[in-house]
Order: sequence, then C-alpha cells, then structure tokens
Amino acid sequence: MTQTTRVGHLLDELERELRRLQLWQAAEPEAEALASSLPFAVDTLAFHQWLQFVLLVRLRALLAQRSALPSNVSVYPMATEVYKSCLSEHGALLELIALLDEALSGQAVAR
Repeated sequence: MTQTTRVGHLLDELERELRRLQLWQAAEPEAEALASSLPFAVDTLAFHQWLQFVLLVRLRALLAQRSALPSNVSVYPMATEVYKSCLSEHGALLELIALLDEALSGQAVAR
C-alpha cells in the first residue's frame, strides 16, 4: 500500500471515529477561529475541531492535489495530553492518530 493510500484510509477512519464519539460537527467554526497561529489552534478550537477542520481538510487537500505530504508530524503527543482523562473512551481515536503520525513521518510512535 502506498503512503498516500494509507494516509487516505487513515483519514477516513479518523473521521468515522470522530463521528462515533459524537465529536464531529456539522457547522464549521468562524474564519477567525480557523486562522489561529498557535499550534493545534489551542486558543480558538477544541482539539477535535482542529482534527476535523484543520488536519483532515489540509491533508485531504494535499492528497487531492497529489502534493507532498508533511513528514515532520507529531499529533499523537498532543492527543494523549488532551484525552488523558478519558483514555479508554478515546483509545481507538488515539491509535488512529498514532498510525497517522507513523504513516506521515515514517517513524514509530511511542505509545
């Protein structure tokens, strides 16, 4: 399986898991919230919003344009911090994020 195919599958699985957890939103946040310059838009978005409206959107756009995917990726540490109080409920989401980090960076993620 190519990297682009693998990443595309992981993005679809990530969306399904966000929906299963009822973290998927129908309405997009305001443009100002999406324009944050801080990592993960921590000042304007919840982490699941950042996943949906920033990470998924940008990676899917890169795949559609057949552009190079980022290789310096480390989303998993932030995800574990955000969901540390509910690891059992968000375990599948965390695993998908770890797999996505690995698919993009080519490096194993310490779990």
